[in-house]
Amino acid sequence: MGITVRGFWTLIHGMGFGALYLLACSGALVELYRFTTGRARTESTAGDERFLRAYLITMVVLAWAAVLTGTYVVYPWYRATAPLGTVDLAMFPQQLLMSHPTTATWHSLGMEWKEHVGWFTPISITMAAFIFIKYGRDLREHRHLRAAVLWFTVASFVAAGVAGFFGAMIDKYAPVQGGRAIQLTGEGER
Repeated sequence: MGITVRGFWTLIHGMGFGALYLLACSGALVELYRFTTGRARTESTAGDERFLRAYLITMVVLAWAAVLTGTYVVYPWYRATAPLGTVDLAMFPQQLLMSHPTTATWHSLGMEWKEHVGWFTPISITMAAFIFIKYGRDLREHRHLRAAVLWFTVASFVAAGVAGFFGAMIDKYAPVQGGRAIQLTGEGER
């Protein structure tokens, strides 16, 4: 069993940073709501606040890691231009998608979303984390600010979810391939 270097980085980008971020979002939404509305069964402690700060900082790191590896590692391989006269476009995912009318929209809509709207994910969760770190438990007293933190976290989750969906579909139809092969198990096919 093996994988190419480009396939490995695509896996790290999507299933590593991206999927972990999406999983963390649900926990963040529940905890932010619980912590900032005061509807918990017991009063939040300083330890709870420290944990949520660390949790949000981890989410910020995951979101930025997903966007930066996608933009600066995987995306250049996706946009690689095929030499004139190339018939097999398997190593040129963007051109492969655009060469068929049934898959062209995966690029024109899906990748455009990932290129532009996907950046909203780390920006919005960074804002939410900054506000929570700055205000902590006092966020309960600022209803509009609390609502903004919750809504920006939801928007970050939605933007990441749509970007993840488009990424999975694009990778299904035109995977980023190539580079040195990494052997994961065994010595090859028998």
